[in-house]
Amino acid sequence: MVKKTGRPGYLQIADDLRKQINDGTLAPGDALPSIAELVKRYESSTGVVKSAIGVLRTEGRVIGQQGKGVFVRDASEAGAPGEPNADDPLMKQLSEVLAAVRDLGERVGRLEAAVYPATPRSDRPGK
Repeated sequence: MVKKTGRPGYLQIADDLRKQINDGTLAPGDALPSIAELVKRYESSTGVVKSAIGVLRTEGRVIGQQGKGVFVRDASEAGAPGEPNADDPLMKQLSEVLAAVRDLGERVGRLEAAVYPATPRSDRPGK
């Protein structure tokens, strides 16, 4: 489930899927769950799920096959013709920007948690 931490939902989903890829829960060649399944799992919108998958595509962790789905990429396939190359200076810059956005999202989440402590819905007046 996407949490209200101040960190964008698509990055939270991308982080979770990335963790599953890194720990082997999703192995190279495995298909990611369908967008509909991910929407239910993360209680999010289709656009948010697609953005999360887009982040993983940009990182070269997954690859889409038209009409078949999105699959976890084998790390040794990185650098295939027509695919982003991790050694490309532009890809390095993009990775740095994504890391900075991730860090900023976490920092904003911590600030919001400190400034706006969560209260149960029943305790809020008028809700």
